[in-house]
Amino acid sequence: MQPNEGAVPRADFSLRRVGAMVLRYWYLLRGSWPRILELAYWPTMQMILWGYINQFMASSSGGGSGWVAQGAGVLVSAVLLWDVLFRGQLGVSISFLEEMWSRNLGHLFVSPLRPGEWVTALMTMSLLRTLIGVLPAAGLAIPFFGYSVFALGLPLAAFFANLIVLGWSLGLLIVALILRYGMGAEGLAWIVVFMLAPVSAVYYPVSVLPAWLQPVALALPSAHVFEGMRALVFDGTLRWDHLAWAVGLNMVYMAGGIAVFLYAFHQARVRGALLQSGE
Repeated sequence: MQPNEGAVPRADFSLRRVGAMVLRYWYLLRGSWPRILELAYWPTMQMILWGYINQFMASSSGGGSGWVAQGAGVLVSAVLLWDVLFRGQLGVSISFLEEMWSRNLGHLFVSPLRPGEWVTALMTMSLLRTLIGVLPAAGLAIPFFGYSVFALGLPLAAFFANLIVLGWSLGLLIVALILRYGMGAEGLAWIVVFMLAPVSAVYYPVSVLPAWLQPVALALPSAHVFEGMRALVFDGTLRWDHLAWAVGLNMVYMAGGIAVFLYAFHQARVRGALLQSGE
């Protein structure tokens, strides 16, 4: 009988291990009500502030027309969709940092957990954190401003999916940088996504940007999402060209994010950095 004969082969990918990691992060979140409150607090405050700013602008212009008259819908939608990108990225980064802060990274990977399973768990937890943060703000926009982002219909799901996938790609890039450079790169988790805000055309069209900067903006899925959102709110038309560009670019960025993460993880394992992580 051969030594391995009769042995049960180990699965390459286990949903049970993914579920175990998601449960771990969920217990950490559920066990701290300030964390849950913080998730919903910032999207809600942003939505309220921008909504009232628009109401003031509309009243000061005598009711206004065009952008100002319809601005409540476009600003509230922009704020909520921007937070999908931010929370999507932060959800991946924070769940990773939880392991770094607790010096648990080495313990995870002496277990059968594989990098792909861990990444799947990080993305799943990011989705849950984003929904917890954005849904209350979207609901409160209805009584506050009489506007429902859900009126965008099915395109809203496409906008949401593209932005959260971009957030995951950025989150994986940040995780890779922290694995490479240590906790000195921790601050990137809070600043990287805001570096993209000026060229993501969140509150204004890409055409407002200088001509030399417009190609940079159009190389980002987020700019195509927000351009498509404005076209839907103002003109009632879904710009399939912007949606197609967002999907295509996201495929490239996600592939790049996963590749960079796996390379950084492999190098950290070779250097023994997984066992030396922490503050």
